[in-house]
Amino acid sequence: MASCNKLAVRFPKTLCFAALYCAFMFCASAETQSASLPRSTPEQQGISSAAILDFIQSADQKIDAIHSFMLVRHGHVVAEGWWSPYGPEIPHTLFSLSKSFTSTAVGLAISEGKLKLTDPVLKFFPGDAPAEPSGNLRAMRVRDLLTMSTGQHSNEVAKIQLDLPGQWTKEFLALPVEHKPGTYWYYNTPASYMLSAIVQKVTGQTVHDYLMPRIFEPLGMGNPVWEKSSQGICLGGYGLSVRTEDIARFGLLYLNHGKWNGKQLVPAEWVTVATARQASNGSDPDSDWEQGYGYQFWITRHGLFRGDGAFGQFCIVMPQQDAVVAITSGTKDMAGVMNLVWDKILPGMKPKALHADAENVKKLQAALAGLKLHTQQGAGSSSMTAQISGKKFSFPANEQKIESVVLDCGSASSPTTLTLRMNGVEQRVRIGSGAWETGRMTFAADAARQPIEQSVAASGAWAADGIYKAKLAFYETPFYATLTFDFSGGKLSLGTEYNVVRRGSATLPTLTGSAE
Repeated sequence: MASCNKLAVRFPKTLCFAALYCAFMFCASAETQSASLPRSTPEQQGISSAAILDFIQSADQKIDAIHSFMLVRHGHVVAEGWWSPYGPEIPHTLFSLSKSFTSTAVGLAISEGKLKLTDPVLKFFPGDAPAEPSGNLRAMRVRDLLTMSTGQHSNEVAKIQLDLPGQWTKEFLALPVEHKPGTYWYYNTPASYMLSAIVQKVTGQTVHDYLMPRIFEPLGMGNPVWEKSSQGICLGGYGLSVRTEDIARFGLLYLNHGKWNGKQLVPAEWVTVATARQASNGSDPDSDWEQGYGYQFWITRHGLFRGDGAFGQFCIVMPQQDAVVAITSGTKDMAGVMNLVWDKILPGMKPKALHADAENVKKLQAALAGLKLHTQQGAGSSSMTAQISGKKFSFPANEQKIESVVLDCGSASSPTTLTLRMNGVEQRVRIGSGAWETGRMTFAADAARQPIEQSVAASGAWAADGIYKAKLAFYETPFYATLTFDFSGGKLSLGTEYNVVRRGSATLPTLTGSAE
């Protein structure tokens, strides 16, 4: 069934379309269903299906692009959707939403007596300390790392790039500490890395391994992947990849004060302090980034809290509404995503169950069943197809390490094949026309990363006669790259542009290749 990986919304069995509901719900595998959270209709849990439908339609039209969405209320999933090629069993990079998991590891280590909030940071890294630590560095505590109040400045913190080789614990401690810790707030991802390093020091395990039996396995999260630094330390501030439902489960754990299936996994006291305002980070009442900061959690407008990550990865917890919203994205407009939640979903939540709304439930099902990441727009063919199809174009040595490309052009109804030789390795990718073709390829997921082998979905079209564009969506991440092949003038100009980037320019230098 086409909608198997799109939506699960339960319908009351008394409704006349019960058969449709049954066929729809059981398209997923028995294993997936048995491990899933309970499902319900929106109205049974006091939420308007029309409000959720409005959110989905607005997100699809206004945000480029949300990748997945799950709404949980009173412990039941009331709506869930994935923009194909994203899907329910596919992990997604969380970026800074990883910080909230690192915070949880710190809280557990404290509860086990392995460290204290007041411990000096230097205590854990005597071999990495500067020869003459400043008074402010000596005053830096674990709590200051948690609250992003280390006293360091942005231009200094930016020198640490955790995805590159380096002795980052030592480099962090070498940074100037301009302000007394606890008095100056600055969003500091290397501080989260230091928390990960501290947990590893006191437990003898990476944050990933430490959380496995304590959080990941009890929550049914399988085996999440967490990137490590060259020091063998989980990045802490980012690098964790999990599924959308895993995000929702983590939010439910915090919504329920650290309890899961009757067992206290995280101390309730930690949940309370970690999600409370521990540091001031601004005064704009209309900004969700200036409502205060907890222990690696953001305080949010409307009395809520959240973990979030770059390009729109969200775990929004709504204590007053007894709800959790999990979202993954690849967008520059993170505020726009949250505003849609506040404007569309929040008003649709009522204190009691609502009357069944069969018509809007069916509309919601249809909308979510058809979700698809926007494909590359343009024509299915070009007058130059015969001239360039199958022809090899080679490039001089370049930093992108692209050596040659061949386009075997398809038609409006059949895929094109891109053969790309990069860094000595030749690979082929099928590119759909008005659709996505999935595969694997070695390519940089974003402009700041080195090429790696990863999952990709490709869609392409002719933007003009002689100009072909291919969108490569790396669908375990927020990133996609648009490749522009300009065949005018007997040569090939190849341009690459990313939807979002962590640092640097989204547009790479254009390469010029010659036909062989």
